Order: sequence, then C-alpha cells, then structure tokens
Amino acid sequence: MGSIIYIIGIVLAVLAVLDIIKKPISLVGKIISCVLVLITSWIGLVVYYLYAKDHLTEWFK
Repeated sequence: MGSIIYIIGIVLAVLAVLDIIKKPISLVGKIISCVLVLITSWIGLVVYYLYAKDHLTEWFK
C-alpha cells in the first residue's frame, strides 16, 4: 500500500514539473517553482494543484 502512494506522488510530481516547464514564465521562476514543488512533497503538490497553478504566470512575469 505504501509503495502505491509513493508511486502516485512521483507521478504527480513529474506531471507538476512538466506543467511548470510549459508555462510562459522566466527561467528563474521555473526553477524556483520546480524546486519548491519537489522539496515540499505532498504539501507542495496540493498547493500547486489547488492554488498556484493558476497564479504562477502572475507571480513570475
């Protein structure tokens, strides 16, 4: 059961990073966002998908 949760977390993290890379923001913004999502694990993924996904382009123009 634990390995399934781990695999789901990895897949969601990879999808979040790929989504961040596709956004039209600066390179520094992409690096900061990717590092924050990867370091903060599940909390970062939840914050990204529920809030930051729509506001990332505003923050890093």
